[in-house]
Amino acid sequence: MEFFDFGTIFFLVAAIVIFFQLRNVLGRRTGNERQPFDPYTSARTSEKSDSTAAENVVSLPRRKGGSEADDAYAAIDAFAKPGTDLNKSLRAIRDADPSFEPKTFVDGAKMAYEMIVMAYADGDRRTLKNLLSREVFDGFVAAIADRESRSEKIQSSFVGIDKADIVNTEMKGSEAHVTLRIVSELISATRNSAGEVIDGDPETVAEVKDVWTFARDTRSRDPNWKLVATEADD
Repeated sequence: MEFFDFGTIFFLVAAIVIFFQLRNVLGRRTGNERQPFDPYTSARTSEKSDSTAAENVVSLPRRKGGSEADDAYAAIDAFAKPGTDLNKSLRAIRDADPSFEPKTFVDGAKMAYEMIVMAYADGDRRTLKNLLSREVFDGFVAAIADRESRSEKIQSSFVGIDKADIVNTEMKGSEAHVTLRIVSELISATRNSAGEVIDGDPETVAEVKDVWTFARDTRSRDPNWKLVATEADD
């Protein structure tokens, strides 16, 4: 006992008392304890439970022409009267391209119209290439080159668009075509190499009427439409 002093005996007794208190509080293992939480096992168990529950549910047949279909065409019906040829052709485009909405398309076409008109006046081939089909691009570039060969320049200011209406739409295979009649206001004048005005008027706002057709392959991942045809609307 010479190795034990009072302090050692005190800590030994205290440890024994603490052990029995913990044993009473925590209890013994009986084999029925809850297993530690495993997120992966839990997820698999949850999926199995969901699958079992799903097997016990009888799905009722959906009513044809339900709200989902109505919502898909709501924007089109608000834009063009249901039953009209325009409404039917717009629906056909929507069927091929679920993201298509006529109002959104018109807003985008108006922005493209301004960009194309100004790029043509400035001779900006890069901008035109991104917005035009190959055939239309070649035509625009030829006109720009002809103008440049005579050292002529177009001085243009875009005032705005008064109207932009969809007048025709159609599906050509997987390619959607939308034709708009656009009425815009533009200040434009062509000057020769001496700076003299040879066409237009730099002080007058002129009304311009165009019929432009935009197209997009609905199977393509590219969401952009391109100008594929132009004509003046007299």
